[in-house]
Amino acid sequence: MTTVKFSLKHLAGVAAALLLSLSPVVEAGTPVEGVRVWPAPDHTRLVLDTAGKVDHNIFSLKGPARLVIDLKNTSLKADFAKLDLSGSPIRRIRSAPRNGSDLRVVLDLNSDIKPRSFQLEPNDQYGHRLVVDLIDEGGSRLEKASKPTVTQNSSGKRDVIVVIDAGHGGEDPGATGPRGTREKDVVLGMAKTLAKLINGQTGYTAKLTRTGDYYIGLRSRTLLARKYNADLFISMHADAFRTPQPKGASVFALSQRGATSETARWLAQSENRSDLTGGVSLDGRDDMLAGVLLDLSMTASINASLGVGNSVLGKLGRVTELHKSGVEQAAFVVLKSPDIPSILVEAGFISNPQEEKNLATKWYRNKLAKAIMQGVDQHFRKTPPPGTLLAWQKQQRQSGNAVSHYRIQRGDTLSGVARENQTSVSRLMQYNGLRDDRVMVGQTIRIPAS
Repeated sequence: MTTVKFSLKHLAGVAAALLLSLSPVVEAGTPVEGVRVWPAPDHTRLVLDTAGKVDHNIFSLKGPARLVIDLKNTSLKADFAKLDLSGSPIRRIRSAPRNGSDLRVVLDLNSDIKPRSFQLEPNDQYGHRLVVDLIDEGGSRLEKASKPTVTQNSSGKRDVIVVIDAGHGGEDPGATGPRGTREKDVVLGMAKTLAKLINGQTGYTAKLTRTGDYYIGLRSRTLLARKYNADLFISMHADAFRTPQPKGASVFALSQRGATSETARWLAQSENRSDLTGGVSLDGRDDMLAGVLLDLSMTASINASLGVGNSVLGKLGRVTELHKSGVEQAAFVVLKSPDIPSILVEAGFISNPQEEKNLATKWYRNKLAKAIMQGVDQHFRKTPPPGTLLAWQKQQRQSGNAVSHYRIQRGDTLSGVARENQTSVSRLMQYNGLRDDRVMVGQTIRIPAS
């Protein structure tokens, strides 16, 4: 029998080795592997990529303004120093270990904010995330939309208001194509182009729900449209499918099933009672009468949405392939405003390699945006909202007065303008004193009564 003897010094060395081998596991915990900042007009979103769920706590401090984020059993592998904090209320981010295995992150702020935090499960692009929203309650960085964008003038010639919504944004990239093209980027570029085209058209004003790479809640998008007193809401998207074959553009309006569920939601929320729905307040109405008023408003809104949707789809069909020949209907949340005609335009399938390639190019997006604008204009020329310049022009045309004006856009031809306005090239030339059929971008021509 062999006897093994250990000295005290030897045992101490073994214990130290064991502690060293175990200590990285204890100290590491759940690592923070990445960090992103998304500044928006009314809030800034800080996103921490974590290897798993984290137990955390946040609290604010004043004098100076700071936000403290404590994360239990967490280590830091990301580099806060590389973050671009411009456009956000964050002046600096500091971090340090705490209580041995925890992590404390301190945001030095330029102004007071209201914090909100939540965790997100993994998706196709990101893993576990801790999201911290810094909400600007003072509204110093929020574009004020509480007042009507265009006041009613004495002659009743206000602009038609079109609110354009670029889908997704910020932490939500939307669909991603085979080559990595992101939906949120494609639709933002197209929305900006469409807004520019509409603003260049006499009698129209366009507003964007988002102007940069940040996320807005679905309900907040329709709320912005209502604050802007929109006559039309257009939500821009790029479709995707699990296989690369499907292709073509689509236009959607709200389904009746979606309208029914939205009516119930509005009736269930007392704060909506004071909202104007189709020009009628729900204040003081019993549920049955309020339900009837909402149903009437929703039905009128859906019918108007189908009308403008058909016009837009017809114009899109001239410049690109269509996925379906008619306007489709679905219960999209962004289409559920009870008193604003709303359509959702799927510009194409970003999951289709050829359409992804097309959507990534500016010329193709411009072509689609111009078609959408022409569809919108065609609809409102036929059925202009009361009190607008377009309504006044229509009345003048019907009375025989030629007062309609049109500003030439890039790609326009005189023959195309004549066809859109149901007149002839020779009549346009005669009425505008033109020697030939050449026109220049930015030139305004008068349109005689058809």
